[in-house]
Amino acid sequence: MATLVETLRAAGCVFAEEEAELLRAAAADAGHLDGLVARRVAGEPLEHVVGWAEFCGLRMEVGEGAFVPRRRSEFLAQEAVALARPGAVVVDLCCGVGALGAAVAAQVPGAELHAADIDPVALGYARRNVAPYGGRVWEGDLYAPLPAALRGRVDILVVNAPYVPTSEIGLLPAEARDHEPPVSLDGGADGLDIHRRVAAGAPPWLAPGGRLLIETSARQSPVTASALTGAGLSVRAVTSEEYYATVVIATSALPAGPSVPG
Repeated sequence: MATLVETLRAAGCVFAEEEAELLRAAAADAGHLDGLVARRVAGEPLEHVVGWAEFCGLRMEVGEGAFVPRRRSEFLAQEAVALARPGAVVVDLCCGVGALGAAVAAQVPGAELHAADIDPVALGYARRNVAPYGGRVWEGDLYAPLPAALRGRVDILVVNAPYVPTSEIGLLPAEARDHEPPVSLDGGADGLDIHRRVAAGAPPWLAPGGRLLIETSARQSPVTASALTGAGLSVRAVTSEEYYATVVIATSALPAGPSVPG
């Protein structure tokens, strides 16, 4: 064990002891372990190497070519669960491997879960991750692949769309920059191109009083909020120092009540 830990530490792995345990658990035999260690030392994300990531206490399948769910996104999942009623219709847009949707559905009794993404590699993992909760997966650009029957029925719409400005992609850690697909990172010139499209397209899909929760940064949250307000939604932002996360929550209007005779 010492040699393995030392090898990982020399490669810059801060949590070398924990990583050594995970690599040993993932290995079928000594030769397999050598291969896994070589991949990790070469800079692959640990989650890609071992084939899973922990998210909200669940094990999510993930692998080469897919975006790794971040711990900060657990804050979005927690906020969504707090707002969801039993039997809620939940849509995970830009779902990647489906971690957000699966985490919400795992805690909301009777949730009807749908997940959509443009990346077929990520969706291969998403299908397996949402299957325990009866989730259905749709491939395509934002709302385009969702079944028409969902229009006006979505109670909880969770979104972790790319929000890194194009010019800042090169500043990301090598594990993300070199091993995750650009489509899961690059949000355009100011990072918010997809946020604007999500906001513009959301109203027809949300149920009356339905919520859209979108992860952003503290710096970008005013622009994300403005896009949602412009779409006719009421908006508030919440932050977590623990998760170093910011989520903008938008709510669709409830139908007007019957008029009262004067």
